[in-house]
Parts: sequence; structure tokens; C-alpha cells
Amino acid sequence: MVDREPLIPKHGGYRKLKSFQIAQLVYDLTVRFCERYVDRFSRTRDQMVQAARSGVQNIAEGSQASGTSRKTELKLTNVARASLEELRLDYEDFLRQRRLPLWVREDPRRASLIARRCRTVDEVAGWVKMVHDGPGWSSTGSTSSMPSTYPEIAANAALVLIAVACSLLDRQIAYQSKAFERQGGFTERMYRVRKSRRMP
Repeated sequence: MVDREPLIPKHGGYRKLKSFQIAQLVYDLTVRFCERYVDRFSRTRDQMVQAARSGVQNIAEGSQASGTSRKTELKLTNVARASLEELRLDYEDFLRQRRLPLWVREDPRRASLIARRCRTVDEVAGWVKMVHDGPGWSSTGSTSSMPSTYPEIAANAALVLIAVACSLLDRQIAYQSKAFERQGGFTERMYRVRKSRRMP
């Protein structure tokens, strides 16, 4: 017997998505970063935390909505991507306004953090401390001879993780777009399912 297309396919499972896991790590890191380095009376603090939270929540909501609306899934995943882009600008502003260096793409510390595959904010904090205390780290392309500070390292670490999350979401959005083009939305699925049920 041939398996027929279900009206509502498997959906959810967002906790297994790498994009969700990294976005959640970015959120946790942003909360801690703002508690330590951003004035609690500043609007920027609330905006950064909300942008980070939006990245996480919209991935989850989009995944959950995918059972009945691929269009909603695609829209919410794109909202998550846009929220993380807003957060990226806030971290870049933080560095620029304090005259702290933004690490160039070739900076070896970026590759070091990615290779570390941190899962928790405490693991990222441990990496930040290691870079701050450890010898032998040079900022490729940096014109500053000053030693790296905790805010500089923490902000750049957040930017590295945001870049990873955005890259994953870009691929996710591309996949969702192609799936929507091939299979259509819930209305098309209802038609196919009803048609298959009428067939002998």
C-alpha cells in the first residue's frame, strides 16, 4: 500500500535546528553582555535583548506553523534573520562608539571560536577569558597595539555567532522557498489530499 500524503505533515522539532541552537546561544550571550556592558537605562539595552529574543522565538514559531502554513514558516524565519541583522548592527555600533576594533574576517580568533562549538554562554565566557588572558593572539588587520579588553572580545564573539546563525538561516530560507515553490501551501496540500482520497 502506497503511503498517502498527510494533510498536516510533521512539523516543529525546532530545538534540533542548528539555527535555533545558535540563535538561542546568541540570546543568552546578549542578555549577559547587556547586563555587564550596556547602561541599564539605555534603550539600546532593551532593543538588543528584544532583537536577540525575536531571532529565537520566530525560528520556533515558524517551525511550529509549518504544519499548516509554509508561507508563515518562511515569513517568520525571515523575521528571525532580520532581527539578528538588527542585533549585528547594535554590536557593531557598540564597538565603533567605544573605538574598539571590529575583528576582520581573517582574524584567527573568529575561526577559533567557531571551531570551539560552544553550546552554552558559560562556554563562550570561558573562551573569552582564554583569549583575554592567553598570549599569542594577534588581531590580523588591526591597527591597535592596545591589548584586547573583555568588552571587545565579548562583542566580537557575539558577532561571530550572529554571523553563523545568519548563514544557517540564509540556507534555511532558501530551502523553505524551494519547498514552497515545489509543494505550494496548505490549500494546495488539501486539494492533493482530497483528490488522493477519492482515487480508488
